[in-house]
Amino acid sequence: MKTKTKRQEIIRQIISEKEIRNQDELVKELRNVGIHVTQATLSRDIKQMKITKTPTVDGGYLYKLPESSTIIRKPTQQTISEMMSGTGFLTLKVSGNIAVIRTKPGYASSIAYHIDSANIAGILGTIAGDDTILLVLDEAIDKETTVKSLSNILNPD
Repeated sequence: MKTKTKRQEIIRQIISEKEIRNQDELVKELRNVGIHVTQATLSRDIKQMKITKTPTVDGGYLYKLPESSTIIRKPTQQTISEMMSGTGFLTLKVSGNIAVIRTKPGYASSIAYHIDSANIAGILGTIAGDDTILLVLDEAIDKETTVKSLSNILNPD
């Protein structure tokens, strides 16, 4: 379990980046980054951090950070090799013109985005879930070359 300060920093980051409507959504987002927290602990964090619920036009509510604690994220340029060498990638398996990549929970969509952005010859597209990516490979291109290119990105040496 992360320390309280680190957990609250991650809560700030999540609320800054996503539209969180309730504690259940926030608990799920925290689990996606490996933090398991009880509802009681989360309630105390929300109160201590002075997070409020703001009404939306559709009649719902969104969590909002106090103005003084809003995080402004500056995008950092990261190469696909740097991104893939992180702890999210687990396995790559190929069958015919389909490849399946397994990741840790919460990493699949980000990795798929970077694969799509790399424009690797032989990969027609990706579909990502929470921890699995489906890749469709071009039958007209040598599969071994495509897999080797993908493997070099996923497991840089």
